Amino acid sequence: MCLLQPESRSEQRASVMCVTSCAIGLGSNLGDSQRLLDLAIKSLDDHLQIEVIQVAGYYSTKPIGPPQPDYLNSAVTIATSLSPWELLMVLQSIENNSGRERQVHWGARTLDLDLLLYGCWYINTSNLQVPHPYMADRGFVLVPLAEIAGDWWCGEKLVQDLWSVVDRAGVKLECRVDTFRFV
Repeated sequence: MCLLQPESRSEQRASVMCVTSCAIGLGSNLGDSQRLLDLAIKSLDDHLQIEVIQVAGYYSTKPIGPPQPDYLNSAVTIATSLSPWELLMVLQSIENNSGRERQVHWGARTLDLDLLLYGCWYINTSNLQVPHPYMADRGFVLVPLAEIAGDWWCGEKLVQDLWSVVDRAGVKLECRVDTFRFV
């Protein structure tokens, strides 16, 4: 069973004047992947400057890179008042708290959180590229993202247009998410 029963929003959540809509890709292939994705979504929503808006279904996917277990992937849309670099630090902190180790490029991991889209921003720095540089070529990113943000722009194309031409073989829906609950 995936993410049911939304919790009430914290009364301590800061009111924000400037909010940006963002998309984040989630993946896990070590440990209890479903629980790790659930916890990552809860951690995002618990942050006072982040509100999770939509959660895509959880999809099993084949890995890219060295031999390793299949992944469980999803995507979320959020509203945040954090800058892209502040949001990146939050994502990396959540990954680290899940036991993420960066030893092998494209290797197995407990949790991977990628900032896919940050509003209409284009960012190309040494530590952050938005839109995510590989998302247009990856079915495991575009299938869940198109489910919740198909009408969002990625560069000069809509997410649904990128989805329509990407190889989606090996991307299988494991469970649908209608509303979210947190473990």
